[in-house]
Amino acid sequence: MELLSVPIILLTLLFGSLAGLLAGLLGIGGGVILVPLFLWLFPLAGVSDSLVVHMAFGTSLAIIIPTSLSSTLGHRKRGNVDWHMVAHLALGGIIGALFGSTAAAYVPGQSLKAVFGLLQIVIALKLLFFHPYLPPERTDQPPGRQLLLVGLAGGCFSAFFGVGGGVVAVPLMLIVLQLPIHLAVGNSSALIVVSSFAATIGYIFYGLQQPETAPFSLGYVNILVAAVVAPLSMIFARFGVRLASKISQERMIKVFAVLLIIIGVKILFDL
Repeated sequence: MELLSVPIILLTLLFGSLAGLLAGLLGIGGGVILVPLFLWLFPLAGVSDSLVVHMAFGTSLAIIIPTSLSSTLGHRKRGNVDWHMVAHLALGGIIGALFGSTAAAYVPGQSLKAVFGLLQIVIALKLLFFHPYLPPERTDQPPGRQLLLVGLAGGCFSAFFGVGGGVVAVPLMLIVLQLPIHLAVGNSSALIVVSSFAATIGYIFYGLQQPETAPFSLGYVNILVAAVVAPLSMIFARFGVRLASKISQERMIKVFAVLLIIIGVKILFDL
């Protein structure tokens, strides 16, 4: 099946819209939807097995950049982005993204998939079962070192798995930084813009070093798919932001955790 066939384009648009909605709602960048989609889509489009996993991650990150930017602007209007915190988070995110993209270039695709699925499940279970024991929300600014380390973890995870980093950054902001959920989601969206950009550069660079390439691609980033998905993803990210302001903190955490379990199980067991 060709990448430009009507069924593939329609499915790509549908899941891209869903990814944008989740990005705005949960501050996770949308990669938890995009990566599984591309892992299924690219083999159907004839992409070589040796390129599929890394290309799924790289293309997901390229789409996450404008999607998270749209989400960040929406959260900023609602006062859910603290730029002082974001500055520290972004510095750590850039460093982590460069490290993560380098590490991912040397890890077999199947290993990346397995660890990705397992880690999502672990994070989700912690949020679900330990939510009543989350530390109280803080009223002061978190220390710069903590912000830097959270950004570093989010950026590294973002680049290593192509998912934006919010699946790590949001829980860490809740548990370690003790931020309210809406501020955690808004700050995560801003962090993802920076970390995803740095990670995308890494995937392009390392992909260009490979002798094998795929049509419409620059390194490990499929430019055609990114161009098709990004506009709708950006639009639906704004809808997600509006929805986030109407949902309680407890409900948002539960939605986030259940989503991670579903995707994690699917990836881990290759369903």
